[in-house]
Amino acid sequence: MTVEAKTEAPRASRLAIGGWMMFDWAAQPFFTVITTFIFGPYLVSRMTEDHAAGQAAWSYTLTISGIIIALLSPVLGSIADATGRRKPWIGGFAVIQILSLAALWFAVPGSSLVFALTMIVLASVAAEFSIVFNDSMMPRLVPPQEAGRISNIAWGLGYLGGMIVLIAVVALLAGNPETGKTALGIEPLFGLDPATGDDARVTGPISALWYLVFILPMFLFTPDQARGLPIGAAVTTGISELKSTFRELKGRPGILRFLVARMVYQDGVNGLLALGGTFAAGMFAWQTLELGIYGIILNVVAIGGCLYASRLDSRLGSKTVVMGSLFCLLIATVGIVSTGPGFTLFGLIPLPTTDSGGLFGTAAEKAYILFGLLVGVAFGPVQASARSYLARSITPDEAGRYFGIYALTGRATSFAAPLSVALVTTATGSARAGMAMLVIFLAVGFLMMIRTPYPAHRPG
Repeated sequence: MTVEAKTEAPRASRLAIGGWMMFDWAAQPFFTVITTFIFGPYLVSRMTEDHAAGQAAWSYTLTISGIIIALLSPVLGSIADATGRRKPWIGGFAVIQILSLAALWFAVPGSSLVFALTMIVLASVAAEFSIVFNDSMMPRLVPPQEAGRISNIAWGLGYLGGMIVLIAVVALLAGNPETGKTALGIEPLFGLDPATGDDARVTGPISALWYLVFILPMFLFTPDQARGLPIGAAVTTGISELKSTFRELKGRPGILRFLVARMVYQDGVNGLLALGGTFAAGMFAWQTLELGIYGIILNVVAIGGCLYASRLDSRLGSKTVVMGSLFCLLIATVGIVSTGPGFTLFGLIPLPTTDSGGLFGTAAEKAYILFGLLVGVAFGPVQASARSYLARSITPDEAGRYFGIYALTGRATSFAAPLSVALVTTATGSARAGMAMLVIFLAVGFLMMIRTPYPAHRPG
């Protein structure tokens, strides 16, 4: 019997699927405004005096988070299969994430950098663990042929949520340090002062409140799996099944190849998402307003990319979407790291250095945004279609442990990309040289995916 036959299941109600999709809507602002476009760049450029040292500290923080996630995700996924229910786990990690994000309000310039970075580690770990449990619910909600469409639409919905929060920040809360006005030309609401980082720090409590409110539909409307073993027995059973799953992977070479390939390229994707904003902040001295608008542009493109990919995934398959997305990310990353004041493509194309004034006034900034559009098109589909790639290759009963291993491969070496960036940046004193390391991860993962079967349970 094929995996497709075994995984065929009745389609859940629209309300149940909608509740599951709202998880991405609730979760995405953390990644959009905290780790990518607002708080991360603020920490690098305004909480530290040396931008290169700030980027290194941020990279080391991501490394610590990645190691914790890599070590524990498979174990938790296997335990979840044994306990059955996913929602209690998501609820517990939600408490940790919400409290950690709210605490970022206290990360004022000159305050403890260790405190802010610790809160980021806690929030990141809690967010990623919640994703493991949420993703493992998908195979029971829709049949395999619908997984790619639902996954991409959910991812696009998440980007829409992140974009709304970004728009609110730049339009209503983030004042220009020179004029004190927001993008709408008004005084920041609540008397937020950009000089003390209020506009960036407020994204922590906002993301916490957003997550608290919009995660509720999943709890209310999406059915959970039936209760299984009590927690004590589940831990023992889960660890035992995890060991069996790792042994079982030897007999499932297609899935193993997919997981290893994803492990490599996802390092590059994670590094690009986490460090792209901080790189721009250091190179062009972008403040919250510029970073927020840049993020909005990328999110608009990302929503369109996910919606289009949802159709492509159904017609051409998840592998085609993943491969095309990786190719776009490779081109974009080469363009980003080769662009600087007065040049792009490593100096092959000189650019005028005159500043026309206003937002993104130099030619180099415009070139950076152009390459960023390719990132926007691809970074949603490459992750959403990878999620459906695995969902089409496993059974619902093994979803927890395999999505735990999926998270492991997304994080097992996730320290490698930010650590490589940090080490090269530290050794050379050049953020550009450090960011160039991401190209290697994307290229190697792309080459490995070429020979990966689709669905992954099929012979290579």
